[in-house]
Amino acid sequence: MFDIMKMNEYREGDRLENKAAQKGLPESLWKTYSSFANTNGGIILLGAEENEDRSLKIIGITDPDKLIKIFWDTINNRNKTNVNILRDSNVYATKIEGKDVIAIEVPRALRQDRPVYIGDNPYEGTYRRNGEGDYRCTKEEVNGMIRDASDVTQDRLVLDKHSIESLDKDTITRYRMRFSNLKPDHVWTPLPDDVFLQKIGAVKRSEEDGMLHPTIAGLLMFGYDTEILNEFPNYFLDYREPLDISGQRWSDRVTSGTGDWSGNLYDFYYRVKDRLTSDVKVPFVLRNGHDRIDETRMHEARREALANALMHSDYNGRRGLVIEKKKNEIIISNPGALRISKEEALNGGVSDPRNSVLFSMFSLVGIGERAGSGLTKIEVAWKEEKLPTPILSEQFDPDRTILILPLTQNVGRNVVVNKDMTETESKVYQTICDGNATTLKEMASISGVSETSVRRAINSLIEKGMIVRVGSDKTGRWVQK
Repeated sequence: MFDIMKMNEYREGDRLENKAAQKGLPESLWKTYSSFANTNGGIILLGAEENEDRSLKIIGITDPDKLIKIFWDTINNRNKTNVNILRDSNVYATKIEGKDVIAIEVPRALRQDRPVYIGDNPYEGTYRRNGEGDYRCTKEEVNGMIRDASDVTQDRLVLDKHSIESLDKDTITRYRMRFSNLKPDHVWTPLPDDVFLQKIGAVKRSEEDGMLHPTIAGLLMFGYDTEILNEFPNYFLDYREPLDISGQRWSDRVTSGTGDWSGNLYDFYYRVKDRLTSDVKVPFVLRNGHDRIDETRMHEARREALANALMHSDYNGRRGLVIEKKKNEIIISNPGALRISKEEALNGGVSDPRNSVLFSMFSLVGIGERAGSGLTKIEVAWKEEKLPTPILSEQFDPDRTILILPLTQNVGRNVVVNKDMTETESKVYQTICDGNATTLKEMASISGVSETSVRRAINSLIEKGMIVRVGSDKTGRWVQK
């Protein structure tokens, strides 16, 4: 989303802190600059207001050149903002309806520049944008942006409180067997476990005690989930296939924390990958006239989506990784916002893994596509099957990345959107019509808006006679009326 904020030059109620503001820059401008930079960018218009029907009312401003100079002087003042991410071409005067306005095009900030905040305290001055406007980020959101800003990914860190005994030997054995099968002549294949694990970045020798300790990547990949939870209290892996429309009963489910398996990432991948592709039809095709091809591009794409989620999750996040395979779609929701823009992620060619060591360890055993091409492979597979294009979205507070993979032609079809609906209402209504509306949290994840916004949209849709509740408050659902 590329949002637009409209502001009159002198906006009643704004707190003006300095002479520059008193000359025409509303204080709300800087909050919006921060929120656009930390979300998906947007355009700020000085000299315009929004009417109640959301149409644009042009007020105009006097002496735009002078106001632009004041803007540049202010944004380059480190007491006002911590970083200026704008170029000269992002700020310019233009005419709308014959009146002068100033347009400020704020791009999505690079992760190295986030958080973009006002004042001298990121925990007080960092903002983001949602359907309701600008909101102050939580400490959790700010910490996530600070972690992502580092050029050294967090999964390289050594966990001195853990020993190599925190790792499941059976998982390591399975990983090494696959590695040796794929690369029998590799110089690492005959190495003992402790040396092999050092080579792949799973363990490192501590400078303090000289002992081997797991890295974050090693613990996540090979550790017992009880040990992982000591470092990441919200760690949780969940794959589920609903049995009925309520979404409260499951025909199949795999979760960490059950105690009957390790609960780590590597084992989760192998427990889920075949379940995720069990319904994919395999055409009868022979290679070289006698070897049957039992893999399709759709098999590869679904496994790619699973691997991407495991490798790019922020395991410090508030909620775990959830994969839900329904009859008409697969929803993969993992903790952590995108590190690059959605457009870059979809276009491919740009790789910026959140967990570079995990990425490398999966790649060594043939799991995960080469850098920056995973989503492109998924889109190609869906296009070949003539299915609707996969949908990639972000949700904030808590930060999550959601990938929706349609499995039928009917997803998103036959939905009549009332022209009187707001953008948020349209998104929620679309989700309900697609049969995805089990809980407020799920609707928020799929729609990309807050739970509060979903609740307001539902109340409005009820008043407009667009939806109705079927079943009880606990197990029922919203449906198109």
